[in-house]
Order: sequence, then structure tokens, then C-alpha cells
Amino acid sequence: QVQLVESGGGLVQAGGSLRLSCTVSGVSFPWYNMGWFRQAPGKEREFVGVINWNGGVIYYADSVKGRFTISRDNAKNTVYLQMNSLEPEDTAVYYCAGKLSRGSYVPQLGSEYNYWGQGTQVTVSS
Repeated sequence: QVQLVESGGGLVQAGGSLRLSCTVSGVSFPWYNMGWFRQAPGKEREFVGVINWNGGVIYYADSVKGRFTISRDNAKNTVYLQMNSLEPEDTAVYYCAGKLSRGSYVPQLGSEYNYWGQGTQVTVSS
């Protein structure tokens, strides 16, 4: 059974930081590209960033570039999203997602992903 479990969400003041984790089980994690998405109330799901299987390719949405950092630890089957300089506009449910691939292509569309976590709430107060 494949499971992606996010953790680390919470309430933080604007300008603060949070680190989200997503631990994967049931699949061979090093074979997966891992993406982060978010969805704010009343809005469409939004791509945040993606890291390829070995961490050699990382892309970010323009809205988070320079503030968020994605990393992974294949020995721990975990991908991370370090979020700094948080803004109220970052308030959303954050999801991790996995796509089986060992190529150089890293997907940025949610429809391309095979598996999803249940999400973790991030709330940034002004």
C-alpha cells in the first residue's frame, strides 16, 4: 500500500518559517520525482515545486522562488519543503505527490502524478 504522509504544517506569523516533510512508503522512493502543491480555499490547486529522483533537478513556482527550498533524503524516504519569509498568501493546504520516473523530466502538472498525500494545513497570519 502506497502512503505519502505530510507533516509540519501549522500556524505561523508572516515572515516566519515552517518545514514540511513528506514520508513515503510502499514504493521505491528513489525512483520517484516528488512534487509539492498547494490549494487555498476557493482556489485551484497550484504547483509549488518539484525535485527529481536524485535532487539534481529542482523547479519552483515563481511565487515561491527564493523563499522555498525543496530537498530530499532517499535514505529516509522523505522529501522536505523549507518555507521561509512566509506571507499570508501562502496560506493553503500543502500536498506532496510522487511520480515514477528516473529521467530528467520533472512534472509540474498535478495530473502527471501517480500518488498524493492527504495534505497539511499551513496558515500564515498577518
